[in-house]
Amino acid sequence: MHVEVRGLNKRFGEFQAVKDVDFSIAKGQLIGLLGPSGGGKTSILRMLAGLETPDGGDIVFHGRRVNDLPPQERGIGFVFQNYALFKHMTVEGNIAFGLEVKKWSKARIKERVAELVELTGLSGFEKRYPHQLSGGQRQRVAFARALAPEPQLLLLDEPFAAIDAKIRQELRSWLREMIDRLGITSIFVTHDQDEAIEVADEIMIINKGNLEQKGTPWEIYKNPQTPFVASFIGESTIVEEVASIRGFEAAAAWPDTKALIRPEYVEIGNVGEFQMLSATETGRVRHLHFRGSEWLVEVEVGSTRLVTYRSLEKEVLHPGDEIRVLVHRAYLFNDNDSWIMENKLKEDSMYVHI
Repeated sequence: MHVEVRGLNKRFGEFQAVKDVDFSIAKGQLIGLLGPSGGGKTSILRMLAGLETPDGGDIVFHGRRVNDLPPQERGIGFVFQNYALFKHMTVEGNIAFGLEVKKWSKARIKERVAELVELTGLSGFEKRYPHQLSGGQRQRVAFARALAPEPQLLLLDEPFAAIDAKIRQELRSWLREMIDRLGITSIFVTHDQDEAIEVADEIMIINKGNLEQKGTPWEIYKNPQTPFVASFIGESTIVEEVASIRGFEAAAAWPDTKALIRPEYVEIGNVGEFQMLSATETGRVRHLHFRGSEWLVEVEVGSTRLVTYRSLEKEVLHPGDEIRVLVHRAYLFNDNDSWIMENKLKEDSMYVHI
C-alpha cells in the first residue's frame, strides 16, 4: 500500500500534537517514527489507523482518501505496545478472533491461523494461553493477530517496549525478516534510536508535532537538516564557543553560532600517536566509561568539554592524563542555518595518522 499524508494536524485542547505534517511511503517500505516522548509519533500512527480524527489534512491509502473510513475498513493491522491479547483465549483463539468477526469460513480461518503460527515461530504453542507464554512469544501472537486479516498496512506502536533487551534484539531481526518476506508496508513508533536504525528502511524524526527530517538512517546521521536532528541522533556535545577550538577560528564570523560535535569527530592520543601535530591541541582526560568494545572518553580542551571513542587496542588512558586532541569537523548551527565545517588546519597540514 502506498501511503500519502498531506498537511496533517491534530490538537488536544490547547495542545498542538501534530503540525502540518507531510510525507509519503512507498509500498513495501518499513518506516520508523522516531522522536522524544510526547513529540506526536503515536498521534500520527493513531490517525493513520483511524483511532483518532485529524483536525486538518488528508490521509491517502493507495490513492483513496480514508479520513472518514472506520479502522476496520482501512486495510490495516495494528500491534499495540502492551500486546492487548485476550487472556481467556489461546494462541489460536487470539489469532482467529478478527477473522471470526469478519465471518471467514471455519476452514479458511483454520488454514490462515496455521499459516501464521508457522510464520511467527509459534508452532507447538497453539493451545497455550497468554499467561503461559514469554513476553517475546506474546508479542509474536500480537503480530500474528494483526496480520491475520491480510492487511495492506501494518502499524506498530513501540512493539518491543515491554520486552527485555535480549529478546528485543532477537525480535528486531525477526521483524525485519518477516516484513521483507511479506512485502507489507509497515510503520512503527519507537524512541529507541538503535531500534530505528537497525530495522527501518527510512526514519521520520518527529519533534513537537513537526516532521524534522525523513530519510535513510545513514542520510539522517550523516547530513542532519536541523539542530534537533543533529542533537537527537547519536551522542554529541553542544559547544558554545566553537571558534576557540583549534582549526575552527573562522566560525567567529558567525557570532551567534553554536557547534554540535559527535564523538567520532574527535580524535585523541599521546604525542607519539600523531605524525603531524599542527592541527592538534592539548587536552586533558576527565573521565573514561567502559563500553565493552571501546572506551567513551570525556576530555577537556581549555574550557570546552568533548567526548570521543578510543579503541581497547590502544594504550589505556587515565583521568588527568595530558593528551593531544584533534577535532575533525563540527556541525554548526544558528537561528537561520546549519552546516558542516571541517578543521581548516587539518586540511592545510595534510594531517596523517599512524
